[in-house]
Amino acid sequence: MNRREMLKQTGLMGTGLVLGGVMGACATTPGMSQSPNQDVAVLNFALNLEYLEAAFYLAAVGRINEIKNIGGSAEIRLPSGFDGTSPIAGMSQEVLEYAQEIAEDELAHVKFLRQALGSAAVDRPVIDLDQAFRDAGNAASNGAITNFNPFANELFFIHGAFIFEDVGVTAYKGAAKLITDKNNVLDPAAGILAVEAYHAGLIRLLLHERKDMMVTSSLSVEQVVQAISDLRGSVGGGKDEGITKMGKANLVAADANAVAYGRTTSEVLKIVYLTGNAGVSMGGFFPMGLNGSIKTT
Repeated sequence: MNRREMLKQTGLMGTGLVLGGVMGACATTPGMSQSPNQDVAVLNFALNLEYLEAAFYLAAVGRINEIKNIGGSAEIRLPSGFDGTSPIAGMSQEVLEYAQEIAEDELAHVKFLRQALGSAAVDRPVIDLDQAFRDAGNAASNGAITNFNPFANELFFIHGAFIFEDVGVTAYKGAAKLITDKNNVLDPAAGILAVEAYHAGLIRLLLHERKDMMVTSSLSVEQVVQAISDLRGSVGGGKDEGITKMGKANLVAADANAVAYGRTTSEVLKIVYLTGNAGVSMGGFFPMGLNGSIKTT
């Protein structure tokens, strides 16, 4: 049998991704004896992040039940009084449609990666969209924002989305160098990165349009966003920018060559675990940690 036929018969072919040669994290590929194949580990790391984003957006648009039966039954923690079965109260039709599209994209990413990984796909971990946001809001504002709830209103939802979106882009960019199978794994991953970048650009635009609105009596949207960016940068290796730069709009976070930033898996984990420490394997949005072999800062 040729390789493709073998994969079909062993059930390891996913939609667009061929993972037959990467099922062992310690395997090596011809001509790359010093480079262990980490494709399955990397894709499962991405799957954990997609679970998180899908849960957040689906809850915001009242469709949380669509993720609850995918990848097991681990708890998804939501703020008291909000169960994710109805859209955020008072959300405009415009933002609701944007959120619906992003929710469907993130759910599609989850299904795509799970199908591609087959039996190697990790289950959905416990996800915290309650206390983690309160902690993030408090840290970013130096205590000026307490009990931050991204599902309380449209403006808070957009801020919550900002916490995730740029992180997703940098995570996929940073993981690109770890991928061995350039055609069957890297190519679709690049496509997902592009979609995440579209999402991030949209959220940054929505925030910039509201940059002068007051979030608290002393903090504007622009200031809160910059504080979130600074916090992410402090634990995630820098590589972050707010929505303005030198007094002008800054809708694209990139280096001096206009190349998107990339973060290591450890830097990404420090952001989603809400910690700056090394050797941490749980916390923040993943109170029990990620599932899979990449889970420690």
